[in-house]
Amino acid sequence: MGKARDKAKVESGVLQAERWVIAPLRHRTFFTLAELNEAIAKQVEFLNNRPFEEIEGTRKSLFESLDKPALKPLPAHRYVFAQWSRHKVNIDYHIEVDHHYYSVPYQLIHERLDVRLTSTTMEAFFKGQRVALHRRSYLKGGHTTVKEHMPKAHQKYLEWTPSRLLRWAGQMGPQTQKLLTHILENRPHPEQGYRSCLGVLRLGKRYSTERLEAACARALAFKAYSYKNVESILKKGLDQQPFAPSSPQPRLPLLDHENLRGKEYYQ
Repeated sequence: MGKARDKAKVESGVLQAERWVIAPLRHRTFFTLAELNEAIAKQVEFLNNRPFEEIEGTRKSLFESLDKPALKPLPAHRYVFAQWSRHKVNIDYHIEVDHHYYSVPYQLIHERLDVRLTSTTMEAFFKGQRVALHRRSYLKGGHTTVKEHMPKAHQKYLEWTPSRLLRWAGQMGPQTQKLLTHILENRPHPEQGYRSCLGVLRLGKRYSTERLEAACARALAFKAYSYKNVESILKKGLDQQPFAPSSPQPRLPLLDHENLRGKEYYQ
């Protein structure tokens, strides 16, 4: 079983600090932290310059002659605390780290990566090689995406933005705009909905704006928020057939019971 080494010397040093630093200040009252630190610094300097009783010199002289020459320079950078974890790459080439989504090269889909998370950065490693570096984001549910991590099919849609797509859809009609809003909101990452949105908008040129609006209205009624569903409606001509949207369920009347006091009771 191991035994403590130099324990007595350490405890003796604590005792000296209590006697010559803390004890002389015990009756003083300090009103600021700076004032207290200044008083402590003076007592520490007094203790370090106080001559030893059994040997020559002081703590300061021994430090300058023995310890100081052996000291190595401090590291060029401060120590950075980091947390390590493992994460699986999702099909949208993003990994979820602390409730935020960071992109990695799409070739690593379904692979497991080692993640190093600090207060300022997020690094992802695959088989010991760093494959992604992002500035850390504290936005819950947000996405941080690098263009180079995207498949080529996604990169060409970078010039598009959700607001631009919705403005274009608004020119087609309110139903088309509402459908595109659902498509973008139901994707884990907006870029994944761009292709579907552009496909829907192109259907307006192929069939007509009026038919597209009718098809989008039918798709919204059945919660079929995708390009394939709208295209199928137009191909089969369902947009030209009448349909009755489901009416909301009527509200049930309140029960009449002596234990139900109603809102008037709280007036």
